[in-house]
Amino acid sequence: MGNFSSAWKGLLLGFRTFLRWLAPKHPAQVIVAGFVGAIAAGTFLLMLPVAKQGPGGASLLESLFTATSSVCVTGLIVVDTPVFWTPFGQTIIMVLIQIGGFGVMSFGTVLGVLVARRLGLRSRLSAAAETKSTGIGDVRLVLLGVLKISLGTEAVLTLVLTIRFMTGYGYAPGKALWLGVFHSVSSFNNAGFALFSDNLTGFVADPWICLPIAVAVIIGGLGFPVLFELRRQYRRPVLWSMNTKLVLSGSVVLLIAGTAFIVAVEWMNPATLGHLQPGERILAGFFQSAITRTAGFNSIDIGQMHPVSWMGMDILMFIGGGPAGTAGGLKITTFSVLFFILSTEVRSGTAVNIFGKRLSRAVHRQAITVVLLAIALVVVSTMILMLISGFGQEKILFEVVSAFATVGLSTGITAGLPPAGQVILIILMLVGRLGPVTLGSALALRRRPILYEFPKERPLIG
Repeated sequence: MGNFSSAWKGLLLGFRTFLRWLAPKHPAQVIVAGFVGAIAAGTFLLMLPVAKQGPGGASLLESLFTATSSVCVTGLIVVDTPVFWTPFGQTIIMVLIQIGGFGVMSFGTVLGVLVARRLGLRSRLSAAAETKSTGIGDVRLVLLGVLKISLGTEAVLTLVLTIRFMTGYGYAPGKALWLGVFHSVSSFNNAGFALFSDNLTGFVADPWICLPIAVAVIIGGLGFPVLFELRRQYRRPVLWSMNTKLVLSGSVVLLIAGTAFIVAVEWMNPATLGHLQPGERILAGFFQSAITRTAGFNSIDIGQMHPVSWMGMDILMFIGGGPAGTAGGLKITTFSVLFFILSTEVRSGTAVNIFGKRLSRAVHRQAITVVLLAIALVVVSTMILMLISGFGQEKILFEVVSAFATVGLSTGITAGLPPAGQVILIILMLVGRLGPVTLGSALALRRRPILYEFPKERPLIG
């Protein structure tokens, strides 16, 4: 018995040593490994026969695509969620959305706090990188604050939606509660999964459904650093950080501009807004504007929209929401930085000043690098999908941007893409969710002191 116990302890010790040897050391690597692990676990669970309606289980590609879309809080689908998946499968999707929106490493770290009451250094570093915390010392408070905001917002939205589903549409209390919980989690985490085959088009004229969901999407899309600062300093805007001011001002501008654009282009389109009353058209335009930058819900048929609308929505999706939140895209702050750089250059300024503060030159380079790499990835992916599928450029570009920006809106071609095309979208969703975080962290951590400089010379521009 003693020999068996010694052998077992030795085996466990060797296994732990092997895991430590395999474990990534950089926080960005830990985040990537966490997301990949969550997707793998979700894929396995969705492949179980109990997760799929009818006999047999879902295929590997169907399960992998759905798990990736859930963890990356995208919302793109290759199967009809309420018809294809059982309540067990839908629950797995909802849990994956919650984990992905909260952050895989943040979620694991919070579990460590609740269970072990302590945090290791690696957990602190990973969670700090994922939540954009100012330091590893405040990670525990930040994560618990994130948990409170997430669950609090979802609880309020669940209550509102449950009451509306019961009183307005006659659903039984249990069914209404399930619909409320699922759509509140999907809304706050900017996922866009819905338990209706036509998404939310059946509620296009219902402000009691559309407005609460839009508000939850906007709140989740602001980013947790902004929400924390608003909670502490909501009465003193003068003390807000540059990040908070950029996100709030950018969100307001994009919401108004997006609403005006969609309403103007689609006003007379009978397949989208044209059959609605004027007030309902504005409601649908606002809802789609709020949703387009972050989540994948739709209250009108995206596939029937004018190609000009698709192009405008491509831009909104590509910009996205606030950093360190549940939103996708390259983030409002990144594009705001580029806007102020452009404005300064046009005015022949010497330094980029934003809200009375000078922007670090290192941020200039980081923003330009992230945007150019993202554009290159979108262009290459679009070209590949054009080669391997029979769909036109406009719809493929929309799908590619939607996947990369983890938005989830679709013109209806995702399920019709060949398996290789769906794999490309899977990669885009993962890169889109993790790319800005990991690339931003890597660029920030790779700064080294300059020991020498080369002589300056200016090439001809323009």
